[in-house]
Amino acid sequence: MIPILEVIEIIRSKKGKILLLLHAHLPYIHHPDFENFMEERWLFEALTETYIPLIKIFKSLEKDNVPFKLTISLSPTLIEMFSLNDLKEKYHKYLLNLIELTEKEIIRTKDEDPKIHQLAQHYRGELIEDLDIFSEEYNQDILKAFKEFKDKGYIEVITSNGTHGYLPFYREYPEAIRAQIKSAVLTFKKYFGKHPKGMWLAECAYFKGLDKYLSDEDIRYFFVDTHGFTYADSKPRYGVYRPIITPNKVFVFARDPESSEQIWSSEVGYPGDPRYREFYRDIGFDREEDYIKPYIDPSGTRCNTGIKYHRITNKLLSLDKKEIYDLREARNAVKEHVRDFLCKKTSQIKKLSAILDEEEPIIVAPFDAELFGHWWYEGPKFLEELFRQSCESEYLDFSVPTEVLQAIKKVQVTYPDESSWGAGGYHDVWLNGKNDWIYKHIHEITERMIEKANTFKCPSNLQKRVLNQMMREVLLVQASDWPFIMTTGTTIEYAKNRVKCHINRFLDLEKMLEKQEINDKRLSFYEWIDNIFRNIDYTIFSSDYRTN
Repeated sequence: MIPILEVIEIIRSKKGKILLLLHAHLPYIHHPDFENFMEERWLFEALTETYIPLIKIFKSLEKDNVPFKLTISLSPTLIEMFSLNDLKEKYHKYLLNLIELTEKEIIRTKDEDPKIHQLAQHYRGELIEDLDIFSEEYNQDILKAFKEFKDKGYIEVITSNGTHGYLPFYREYPEAIRAQIKSAVLTFKKYFGKHPKGMWLAECAYFKGLDKYLSDEDIRYFFVDTHGFTYADSKPRYGVYRPIITPNKVFVFARDPESSEQIWSSEVGYPGDPRYREFYRDIGFDREEDYIKPYIDPSGTRCNTGIKYHRITNKLLSLDKKEIYDLREARNAVKEHVRDFLCKKTSQIKKLSAILDEEEPIIVAPFDAELFGHWWYEGPKFLEELFRQSCESEYLDFSVPTEVLQAIKKVQVTYPDESSWGAGGYHDVWLNGKNDWIYKHIHEITERMIEKANTFKCPSNLQKRVLNQMMREVLLVQASDWPFIMTTGTTIEYAKNRVKCHINRFLDLEKMLEKQEINDKRLSFYEWIDNIFRNIDYTIFSSDYRTN
């Protein structure tokens, strides 16, 4: 029998692992026929406020020899947008335009509150750094940065399915699910040169049997939300704090609810601290129309510029009552919150270590990447400070899924429950009275695509171009983003138009094919504007694809 003091020492010496995962995704938005397009700014904002700031903290940590580990899922649509030359050039102009605006703001605020003037100078400095990283260091190829830190072993990069289709809604169409997963694998291999080890399923949406598709494509692991384990076929012995493996031999990790609440709860989460920057107060809405017009959408529609001078202050205050943002106070808040988070994680790991027998606790903390920087301006600094403060911890290590799986000696076999990480935990966000009308149309063209893929075994070169473009239109219309937008009520008309547009393009191409009257000009236009997955062909939708 082990003496009590020795048991305590064993528990104290056992570290826990934290798997921090950032899911980076945007829908495929590409309008090369417009010099400016409002929704393309989503990518530009994410680059400026999240993706490049992440690269900055990676560089800062590496420079100071601070160890760090995290997992990033880059969706295939985002990867493809990173590679488009016209979007690269538009983003370059976007940065130059914002730098010009900050220079005007520096002059304008010189005689205003010194804190505002300091912020204007701060934003200019940040944007110049962004421009240098994007244009000079990586020659407009931001994917190189993620490859660089992946190859150095700091980050594990995984994929997400195809166009972020909500896979439970296609369970009657095995070819469509396989096409979503296979397109992700092929895209990842095209840009990273290796097979992806893991996959973040769009919206964390799982149904029983989906893991078989992942197994067929040699995906080793995926993630579900907490209740995917809570209501699993047989309840996991260690809850969400150890992975399980499905009968199809795919590992599954589940989200730790405590970590999510501490960081992103609307009630007690860190981003709501009054010292942090207010997202909804932006000079794109505050400044006079003539002054701000060159820096917002050409239509005159007001939009965020990213230049914000106010702090949250009090959530109940109207925007015009917010106080001036203070960089020093915000940085102090970051340090306080990191200490608090690590203290809570340490306490959690100690408790888990005492009840998990000999098993090491594994805490899975997944978030939308855009939380860090875009929604929560201080988020990247929080991550940097988190790694800096944690490197001396006696109780926790940051890790990545592959490292965890390599160390596993035993694992429970079971299926997780059908689930998602959307509001309510299941499928309501993506199927409700606001968006249900789209699915009969999407399912119909999905069926037609499968039929055409099975029929055209030896197409002519021109027919193959048509079939390939039909495939792209089907995959693009399947994106979970369109029904999500219709539910949340943001850019509803844009989402509706995208669904209708892809369906109409598919039907137009199908008509060309059936009538044997292919309009090369229209076909070329569709290929130009929906220029995704050029390394994939339409047979991905055929029933015998694996034998092709």
